[in-house]
Amino acid sequence: MSLALIDFGAGNLHSVQNALRAAGARGIAVTADPGAVRKAERVVLPGVGAFGACAKALRAVPGMIDALEERVLAGGVPFLGICVGMQLLATRGIEFGEHDGLDWIAGEVRPIEVTDPAIKVPHMGWNDVAPSRHPDGAELLEAGEAYFLHSFHFIAENGRDIAAITDHGGAITAAVARDNLLGVQFHPEKSQRYGIELLERFLDWKP
Repeated sequence: MSLALIDFGAGNLHSVQNALRAAGARGIAVTADPGAVRKAERVVLPGVGAFGACAKALRAVPGMIDALEERVLAGGVPFLGICVGMQLLATRGIEFGEHDGLDWIAGEVRPIEVTDPAIKVPHMGWNDVAPSRHPDGAELLEAGEAYFLHSFHFIAENGRDIAAITDHGGAITAAVARDNLLGVQFHPEKSQRYGIELLERFLDWKP
């Protein structure tokens, strides 16, 4: 199986690659080459940092957006977005201004707002993942604990696109899914056995 791990200068690539290997992935191409994306049987988009900077960096890779749309949206290959890679699926991000996302799953990425001073932002550390059974792709998620590190969260327009939630001063989207798309706010590569098992299911996924 060929897997394209997208390198646009804004991802925790080494750790994600190691976690994918631990899950049994072979043929991983860490790549900024649109041609490699067009041949891939799986696509993983990681991301660390600010929404706007990541969106700009991804668009700065010549031909990458077109290749992703051709292979993932038109071609239907399984796609996994991790952390900001998941947030980029949204219509826009409201972080240090307003920035366009990929608009693959309608919604906005906004700051986490809490009213209890005991609830800290960023949301950092281990927290429960509570799956929904509504959207396609939700079958990949199991109840358990995963590692989160973020100050902004995905607010989906359609609740049926929410594949899992977590609780941090209120419900926060832990995962979104539709058709062949899965995005997780948490870090599978830092979530020990829970994360590896999710990646194993992703590698076997036939949406």
